[in-house]
Amino acid sequence: MDGTTGASRAHPYEPHGEGAASKLNWLRAGVLGANDGIVSTAGLVVGVAAATTSTGALVTAGIAGLLSGAISMAVGEYVSVSTQRDSERAQLAKERRELTDEPDYELAELAGIYEAKGLSPATARKVAEEFTAHDAFTAHAEAELGLNPKALTNPWQAAFSSAVAFTIGAMLPLLAILLPPVTTRIPVTFAAVLAALALTGSVSARLGGSARGRAVVRVVLGGALAMAVTYGIGQLAQIAGV
Repeated sequence: MDGTTGASRAHPYEPHGEGAASKLNWLRAGVLGANDGIVSTAGLVVGVAAATTSTGALVTAGIAGLLSGAISMAVGEYVSVSTQRDSERAQLAKERRELTDEPDYELAELAGIYEAKGLSPATARKVAEEFTAHDAFTAHAEAELGLNPKALTNPWQAAFSSAVAFTIGAMLPLLAILLPPVTTRIPVTFAAVLAALALTGSVSARLGGSARGRAVVRVVLGGALAMAVTYGIGQLAQIAGV
C-alpha cells in the first residue's frame, strides 16, 4: 500500500481540476470549429460543382470560402472572448476593491456561500477564514464569481484555435471535390463530408457526455441538407445559364 486513501486518488478515466475542464472545452470548441469548416465549405464547393465543371472555379471558390470562413471565425472568437475577458476583469477589479474596503463583510459573505453549500455555520466560518488567510482574492473570485483570476481565457489563443480548426475542417470537402474525376466529384464529396460529420458528431457527443446517436444524426442531416440546397441552387444556375 502507498498510504494514499481511495478518497484522495483520482479515477484514472475521470478528468479532475480546472485544467482538465479547460482542455475539454478547447477540444470541444475545436471539434465544433472543424464541423463549421466542413459544412460551410462543402455547401459552397458542391453548389459551384453543380453549376460548372471548371476546376479553376472550384479552386477559387473553395479557397475563398476557406480563407473568409477562417478569418471570420478568428475575428468573431477574438471579439467574443475579449468582451468576456473585459467583463471578467471588471468583476475581479470590483471584488478586489470590496476586499480592501469591507474585509469583514466579505469574510461573512464567503462564509455564507459555504454555509449555503451545506457546511455548518461554524465550519463554513472556519473554511472562509482559512481560505482568506491563504489567498482571499482567489477564494472570493472562485466562490462568488466562478472565476480563476490566474486562468482567464486568452482571446488570441481562442482566435488562432478557431481559425486552425475551421481550416482543417474546410480542407476535407475542398480536397474531396478536387481530387476525384469530374463525373464522381459530387458523390465522393457527399460521402466524404457525411462520414466526417458523423465522426465530429460522435466526438462532440462523447466530449459533452450526450447521446452519440442523436448528435451524429443531427449533424449529418444538417450537412446533407446544406449540400442538397446548394446543389439545387447550382443546378438552377446551370439551367439558367448564369
